Amino acid sequence: MFYTRRLYSKQQSRELDQLIIKGNSSDAGIASYLLMQRAANAVCEFYRLKFPQLHSILILTGAGNNAGDGYLIAKQAIEQGRDVSVYSLSDPDDLQADAQQAYLDWQEAGGEFVEDLDDALRSADLIIDAILGTGLKRALDPEWIEVIERVNELDTPVIAVDVPSGLDADTGAVFGNAIIADYSVCFICLKKGMFTGQARNYCGEIIFNDLQVPASVYSQFEEEAYLLGDEELSSYLHQRKPCTHKGQTGHLLIVGGNKGMCGAVILAAQSALRSGVGRVSVITRPEHVAAVVSVQPEIMVYGVDEPVIADELLQRVNVIAIGPGLGRDEWGKKLFEQVLYQDHYKLLDADALYHLPEHAADLSDAVITPHPGEAARLLGIDVAAIEQDRFRAAQRLYAEYNAVIVLKGAGTLVFDGKDPIDVCPFGNPGMASAGMGDVLSGVIAALMAQGYEKEEAARIGVCLHSQAADAAVTAAGQTGLLASDLLPFIRQFINY
Repeated sequence: MFYTRRLYSKQQSRELDQLIIKGNSSDAGIASYLLMQRAANAVCEFYRLKFPQLHSILILTGAGNNAGDGYLIAKQAIEQGRDVSVYSLSDPDDLQADAQQAYLDWQEAGGEFVEDLDDALRSADLIIDAILGTGLKRALDPEWIEVIERVNELDTPVIAVDVPSGLDADTGAVFGNAIIADYSVCFICLKKGMFTGQARNYCGEIIFNDLQVPASVYSQFEEEAYLLGDEELSSYLHQRKPCTHKGQTGHLLIVGGNKGMCGAVILAAQSALRSGVGRVSVITRPEHVAAVVSVQPEIMVYGVDEPVIADELLQRVNVIAIGPGLGRDEWGKKLFEQVLYQDHYKLLDADALYHLPEHAADLSDAVITPHPGEAARLLGIDVAAIEQDRFRAAQRLYAEYNAVIVLKGAGTLVFDGKDPIDVCPFGNPGMASAGMGDVLSGVIAALMAQGYEKEEAARIGVCLHSQAADAAVTAAGQTGLLASDLLPFIRQFINY
């Protein structure tokens, strides 16, 4: 895990650079060219340790300071006696300031461009992407995309300098195409777009180097996003007192399990029990009662044909989770409408989110957990717009619904209306299977029922769920991972 978890925007990164160069009353400034040299050193030191037998390197350069980093990396590689090739995608005579000086220093060290890119690609043991970094402002030119595609077709390891070229460091969106890096060596600050959305497909392992920037510089900036970590479990999970009884650990009601979908409420209820809630009641279709009890006898099950929850039951529970397997028919709709206006803390997921746009309600007592498709419906836009800027989507969802937002997906976001937005770095592709969202709903709702604030429950629950999935993958691999495989690991992590 990173020793810093503060995530910044591209604009903040540029402002940090200026502060570092300028200095302040307690710390002298650092010359911009020295920062560029340190960045080159960081990349060279990384590949020296990672690939000790490395001989042939191809460095791709483009425009701006990222290209300057590339030329200084190439200069060091020459001085180390390595076989280094440089291929530029833009005219180096257009480079300015430090990048121009780096280019001249590389030339003075004996550097020359290669003209045959195909030959350079074939012979390279390592490719270093110094094309754009954070300088991306628009869609890439077709000839640049062509080079990126040729790199991505190879099995040669790739290191991205700061940020893979073609990836928006603010959003994690891709402009046409982007370098698929095995490693991204990130400088000065972690960029928020590298941890969510499509970024997971492109950044590879992220290595952070602060280039010896004084800590006092960072104190002048409030990060825009925050990377969740183990502390969300170790710092917030309480230990029970010796005389704790089930009446003190919450009573959760889960509403769902329409015809043919009782598995959803079973998974939500099981994950809630494994997350420590004292009691779980389930409202489902009558024909599912036997199935639920036979799978998990600790669940209290109420089968209802008429979509009405008894007042007596509502008075006994302190949190309601609605949505898993709820359905979109009249039965599901009526139950949703009854729950929506109850004076309880709530979690809304799945089909509850389908019904939500038709109703005006204050959700300040709720957590909602949409995946990108559900988020698109909630905002009346398409999924592509959600994925183009997940941070903005989470902010818009909060503004519209006034609930704690859990925007699911690679790099799940949690937003409670107060900056910074939280980003979950855990989880894996094995989680792309049915029922994972039901398990997450059960975990978060169980934490709320045990007395955690809804914002805390969302953060803890997202980390707990994703780390359980990672542990399950470590035990048996990604392919074939089932939502129910997470249950024993949820119990393990809740006792962190």
